[in-house]
Amino acid sequence: MDSFNQYDFDPTYGYSLAQLLAVVPPTKEPADFDRFWQTRYQKMLDLQPQIRLKESPQTIADWRAFEISYVSTDEFLIRGWLLLPCSGIIERGFIIGHGYGGRDAPDFHLPFKNSALLFPCFRGLSRSSRPDISTEPYWHIRHHLDSVDNYILGGCVEDVWMATSALLKLYPHLAGHLGYLGISFGGGIGALALAFEKRIARGHLNIPTFGHQLLRLRLKTLGSGNSVQQFYLCHKKNTIKVLRYYDAAIAAKRITVPMHCACAKFDPYVAPPGQFAIFNALAGEKRLYVRDAGHHWYPQEQKQEQELLAELDSFFKLLNQ
Repeated sequence: MDSFNQYDFDPTYGYSLAQLLAVVPPTKEPADFDRFWQTRYQKMLDLQPQIRLKESPQTIADWRAFEISYVSTDEFLIRGWLLLPCSGIIERGFIIGHGYGGRDAPDFHLPFKNSALLFPCFRGLSRSSRPDISTEPYWHIRHHLDSVDNYILGGCVEDVWMATSALLKLYPHLAGHLGYLGISFGGGIGALALAFEKRIARGHLNIPTFGHQLLRLRLKTLGSGNSVQQFYLCHKKNTIKVLRYYDAAIAAKRITVPMHCACAKFDPYVAPPGQFAIFNALAGEKRLYVRDAGHHWYPQEQKQEQELLAELDSFFKLLNQ
């Protein structure tokens, strides 16, 4: 890995791997945390996704590609892509969340054969942009940050739930055979979603954010995390009140399905203690892949990405059973 000199802080925050694995998730939770999310989940279940599909004329890497849209909560139109195999039987389905950089195309390199892959763009971002919401992470992360009920992260969680409804509407036989993968922003949103989404059987979180919000506020960082810290300086009490409902480590305690996590020891954008707080909070079957770094290039990055893909290929094979 190259020098720390490009940062004016240490993106390891002085934590060894042993110390990261000992990070305790928050013990203080909102008394109505479960009711808050369960109520939203039940309301979502009453909605129909209103799916629209348009096939691309070309195939890429043995995939048929479709543009897809569905209507999420608050009548928010979510757009993205659906990949289907050119041949074979569809035996599994995946919902794949993106990072805060958004998404301009589906991932054709994933090793999941005989699968339907749904790539939604979270509300306000990429193909799901809307004039009243900034696509810039610095501002998107602040959208309605002053409101527990209206904070945009809650809508993004509901977008995952509605993606699940959409995939099952298209392929009812995939019930019990769905997986979720999310990186960075999509990892944190995935933890919040999977805490209450029982239709997804296995999940993977890659360098996930929103873990241990109170700790994150104290650790110097770049990107959207820094934006939240700046907002907090002017609105301390209310910001903490809101963020406690959107803590991926608190949510992770409630995830019961088998989980695979990739957490980094060095990350200038998503502090490693927050990432590991999510993994450590998982009470069920779990596996960990330790990355040298996240949100930062390093010499072993490509090799580790290939190792991670191989682990995910093995981990999600059990969706076929």
